[in-house]
Amino acid sequence: MAQDVKSQLTALLQQALASVAPAAADTPILLERPRDASHGDFATNLAMQLARALKKNPRDIAQQLLAELPVSPLVTKAEMAGAGFINFTLDPAAKTAVVKAVLEAGENFGRSTAGGKQKVQVEFVSANPTGPLHVGHGRGAAYGASLSSLLSYAGWDVTREYYVNDAGRQMDILAVSTWLRYLELNGVAVPFPPNGYQGDYVRAMANQVMDAHGVKYVRPAEAVLVGTPGLPEAGRSDDEAKSQRELHLDALIQNAKDLLGPDWAYVHQHALSEQLADCRDDLEEFGVHFDLWFSEKSLYDTGLVARCVDLLEKQGHLYVQDGAKWFKSTDFGDEKDRVVQRENGLYTYFASDIAYHLNKYERGFDKVINIWGADHHGYIPRVKGAIQALDLDADKLHVALVQFAVLYRNGQKASMSTRSGEFVTLRELRGEVGNDACRFFYALRKSDQHLDFDLDLAKSQTNENPVYYIQYAHARICSVLNQWGGKEADLLQADLGCLSAERELAIANLLAEFPDMIEAAAKDLAPHQIAFYLKNLAGEFHGWYNAERMLVDDAALKGARVALAAAVRQVIRTGMSILGVSCPESM
Repeated sequence: MAQDVKSQLTALLQQALASVAPAAADTPILLERPRDASHGDFATNLAMQLARALKKNPRDIAQQLLAELPVSPLVTKAEMAGAGFINFTLDPAAKTAVVKAVLEAGENFGRSTAGGKQKVQVEFVSANPTGPLHVGHGRGAAYGASLSSLLSYAGWDVTREYYVNDAGRQMDILAVSTWLRYLELNGVAVPFPPNGYQGDYVRAMANQVMDAHGVKYVRPAEAVLVGTPGLPEAGRSDDEAKSQRELHLDALIQNAKDLLGPDWAYVHQHALSEQLADCRDDLEEFGVHFDLWFSEKSLYDTGLVARCVDLLEKQGHLYVQDGAKWFKSTDFGDEKDRVVQRENGLYTYFASDIAYHLNKYERGFDKVINIWGADHHGYIPRVKGAIQALDLDADKLHVALVQFAVLYRNGQKASMSTRSGEFVTLRELRGEVGNDACRFFYALRKSDQHLDFDLDLAKSQTNENPVYYIQYAHARICSVLNQWGGKEADLLQADLGCLSAERELAIANLLAEFPDMIEAAAKDLAPHQIAFYLKNLAGEFHGWYNAERMLVDDAALKGARVALAAAVRQVIRTGMSILGVSCPESM
């Protein structure tokens, strides 16, 4: 709707421009909504754009353009403002026509073809399956799911993907942690490493192994600890002590592999399967769905990691130092070069990440979006550098950073350390405040901005709680429609000319902005813009509802107001659906 009005205003300005400055007729015309409603419905800075070329004062150019502007029933007033802006005030009928457009299109009002059905992959969450998802992961999940829905609504062909880190040291640590707890259940006294995974979920997996296999995997403590460097004394936190703890843990892993032989694969797979299943269930319950769960291990099994390293080596982007192969990432703007293959022949996480990105490109995506925690900011130049080194278009890759959410309960900041087991899980948070509050609060801030998650606010049923405020607007409209009792299809025949009050026209303007907002939010990868928009729309509706009666005696006015309310309800439903938030019909 706004696009149609914009195109008509643009045509008027082009006619005026052809008269005032024929040589500049191809100047792009920008029309925007003024922040201050008193400045009209649309504004253009065309006169200021022309000032240098025409060597005239913008205000003089604006006056000339206004003098040549064709008369149109669309416009009730066009005037110059400020340094040379031209402000347009639309005829009320042009504003309220959006109501019929919304009711006719239904959930498709605002749907865009801007994406052109181009293929985009959105990879998000991708947390190591080493424990339950915590509230920090929840923000990435909510952002990724909302962004994926937004891009799909804006015309992209979206693939939602979770990269499963099922290879490497972290999974080995989870497996050995599970095995050590299993030994503990069987009376084998082995000091549990402080840098192992210590949550109750590890003990639960150990119990499962014991229930299924009894003492099959029990080994003597002496054999488990043989050759380990031992643990440093408790309380030491210096670098040397940290290094010794890691060496001790690596030795335990190696001993476990040696002692269990082929049975190590069972313990490893059991831990992986349990945690991955828990993660899937948690996300599904959160309304976050994936089209593909991509296995890191598959990159090794198919030989893609080795192929990547060979390609980089053949193209002269690697060198050998101390027996290890290094990628020259400093050639591509990274702060230092990076190891891709260690001296023992094992590939690094970075090597598998390069292979994963090559796989993404080989699958033919037009755009690749990685959603990473903000602490991965430094990882961007090395990954983009590797893509360039493989002669691929690095501009196809977009990295959206997500700051961790900090949860406050009763004024206390909650710890979220996965290894220590002292963390608040996403499941616990959802159980406490509900999915809707989680999804909306996570989406309420720009993804790379810090977020304090206020539990008290999220659970409150007040106007200060934005999700409650928006849902309440929807429920109020449902109540109005129920009391009205007519057929909603009849609202298409409502006399929208009855809508002339300032609040009504303001709501109509806001509805007309929805399609433009969708396209802008998709372009900026910014679903939080939808959350802000919905807050504003709900605020305008509540103000109107409190100031005016909907179901008045005048049948024509009643029909028009109910139609406007129904249009607001539809746009709220659409926006909340993109954000993954429900819209109750009663509250």
